[in-house]
Amino acid sequence: MTIPASNAADTGAPAAPAAAPDTRRRFLSAATTLTGAGLMSMLTPGIRGAAYAAGSDAPEKKEVKVGFIPLTDCASVVMASVLKIDEKYGVKIIPTKEASWAGVRDKLVNGELDMAHVLWGLIYGVQMGIGGPKKDMAILMNLNHNGQAITLSKKLADKGAVDGPGLAKLMAAEKRDYTFAQTFPTGTHAMWLYYWLAAHGINPMKDAKVITVPPPQMVANMRVGNMDGYCVGEPWNHRAIADGIGITATTTQDIWRDHPEKALGAQLDFVKKNPNTCRAVVAAIIEAGKWIDASLSNKNRMAETVADRAYVNTSVDVINQRILGRYQNGLGKTWDDPNHMKFYNDGAVTFPYLSDGMWFLTQHKRWGLLKEDPDYLAVARQVNQIALYREAAAAAKASVPKSEMRAAKLVDGVVWEGKDPKKYAAGFKIHVA
Repeated sequence: MTIPASNAADTGAPAAPAAAPDTRRRFLSAATTLTGAGLMSMLTPGIRGAAYAAGSDAPEKKEVKVGFIPLTDCASVVMASVLKIDEKYGVKIIPTKEASWAGVRDKLVNGELDMAHVLWGLIYGVQMGIGGPKKDMAILMNLNHNGQAITLSKKLADKGAVDGPGLAKLMAAEKRDYTFAQTFPTGTHAMWLYYWLAAHGINPMKDAKVITVPPPQMVANMRVGNMDGYCVGEPWNHRAIADGIGITATTTQDIWRDHPEKALGAQLDFVKKNPNTCRAVVAAIIEAGKWIDASLSNKNRMAETVADRAYVNTSVDVINQRILGRYQNGLGKTWDDPNHMKFYNDGAVTFPYLSDGMWFLTQHKRWGLLKEDPDYLAVARQVNQIALYREAAAAAKASVPKSEMRAAKLVDGVVWEGKDPKKYAAGFKIHVA
């Protein structure tokens, strides 16, 4: 596996300045008493220009191109547009379907996309210069918790590799080259895959070959035998079961319950130039996530919408089972998982915790993607736009956690709480020296 070289991290840059208190008040008032679209329709073009110059809370850019990859967890972005929740906040979200995470990265960096449904680890990788060209980036909000999985081929399952211990036993008994796929070298799926393999004594850097495959291409590549297993978002794990070529060995919520998954990402420069636009988009997507999680009927309508060719391009039944927490492993086992994909969950989902961003940096260091320990907290404070998020959450009448940090126990029993990230990153038995 080829690991990109690290550039020196610039962690000393100041965070984007928070909006002035009177600006925040105007934004919240406009969002709750008069929609941005309605407000702007009352103003002539000349007055609108003067209002922007005077620091109005009207969005600086009304049409916002938001890239997405065909995955179930693009749903809150899509539904904010389809349900026209965005118009309530004076913006128009234009969802733009992309083919790969590398494509999303390139279009964010060169400005073809304003924002994107994107992997946390991709944003942090670009920030640190290890996942493409180095650029100051921003995470505006978290989009979902849970809902990814690790799929193993039916051929491995037939030999007893139906879970982590079974896979480790088979790999020890039958020596050959084993190939696993993830979706982006610094991304969430790579980190879940590496963490899970290592938790079962398999060194992903020495005991296996790891390749990068775009999410919609996972099933096709497994069908022709290009990999033994993969980690990806839904619906491409359930689709492997439906097609009879793979089984679910574990879900990512079993690796880390309520883990961060996709984020709404942008260039930091875009956020600084368009803070009102960013607040409006975040508020709309928070509200869309709240709508999705509100009822089974809403989830079913969401599944029907995102299954369309314009979005995920798959059958509804491949999406709607796991979005309701109804799981099967492809071997006859079924279960109801309360920790399935969530988009709001009383406000716990969408908050961009500093500790979540720091965790990805610790794993980048663990696996040799980062050569030196960065100032973990300083990087997270620069990337995660918490002040802006709080303002948007207030406009969307969403609950906000009191702390910017949170703790979790992962599948190997190790607790992450963000207090000593350098020690945490160096403390794993299996790591890159």
